[in-house]
Amino acid sequence: MSNHKAIIATAKKTIKTESDSIAHLSTLLDEQFALAVNCIYKSLGRVVITGIGKSAIIASKIVATLNSTGTPAIFMHAADAIHGDLGTIQKNDVVICISKSGNTPEIKMLVPLIKQGNNRLIGMCGNLDSFLAENADFVLNTFVQKEACPNNLAPTTSTTAQLVMGDALAICLLELRGFSSQDFAKYHPGGTLGKKLYLRVSDIVGNNLKPQVDVDADVKQVIIEISEKLLGVTAVLNNDKIVGIVTDGDLRRMLNKYENINGLKAKDIMTTNPKTIGADVLAIKALKEMRSFGVSQLLAVNGEEYVGVVHLHNLINEGIL
Repeated sequence: MSNHKAIIATAKKTIKTESDSIAHLSTLLDEQFALAVNCIYKSLGRVVITGIGKSAIIASKIVATLNSTGTPAIFMHAADAIHGDLGTIQKNDVVICISKSGNTPEIKMLVPLIKQGNNRLIGMCGNLDSFLAENADFVLNTFVQKEACPNNLAPTTSTTAQLVMGDALAICLLELRGFSSQDFAKYHPGGTLGKKLYLRVSDIVGNNLKPQVDVDADVKQVIIEISEKLLGVTAVLNNDKIVGIVTDGDLRRMLNKYENINGLKAKDIMTTNPKTIGADVLAIKALKEMRSFGVSQLLAVNGEEYVGVVHLHNLINEGIL
């Protein structure tokens, strides 16, 4: 147990060290940051992000974040750049070079080559007296007092600071571009996230059977319709207009209420004023409506036209819930 306490204590210390450094990072933001953001925003090219070691890994993540939020970006490993990949950088590209020290041999070799191409260079480093900081057009200060590593060696706090600075860049650019949730959906069409942003009720309803009975249909017809359409519900129509809904629950309440169900019609057991939702509404909105009303299905409509049923199970199967 004492071993567990020591482990948890170390973990808490690590998190505290990094959180303190990130809190301090906001105090390092200055005019240079704003200039760097505007440089990228006004650029006609891409953002090429480079680094070495752990900084290269952070660079790859920042590239992914920028691409997914509307800023075209590409990763270029600093070591590969000086061995043939320098051609990755095109005429109008802005280059971000990430390095904790700003003085590694690869960086010292790469920076002059970037400058020769007349590309704007943004340095992200923790040493303002470094070669990178002195030669960059703009400097993003990611200084940290110490690494979370007890030996102050393994890149931990410093890479976290780089990551957060990259996120700050991406979000500022996102807001400048007016990047909306609809734009986000275009870049994230797959998985649960994408579905929440683009999947509509009509996409689901089209895959379901369409249960419906006439208002004067007898109980047997109602039961058969609910059973065959496999949604535990049927809409009740009068001259193609929705007037009610019959659910499995309504059938149970009918059996409790009536000794003899012969002669009963759909109109006798239906729930009037059923909850509906537009077919063009996002599926995530349907889930919110179900939760709000405490129901497990909604009747989908196109104007006043009944088009089908969206069920809670559909949303579960799609990964919306």
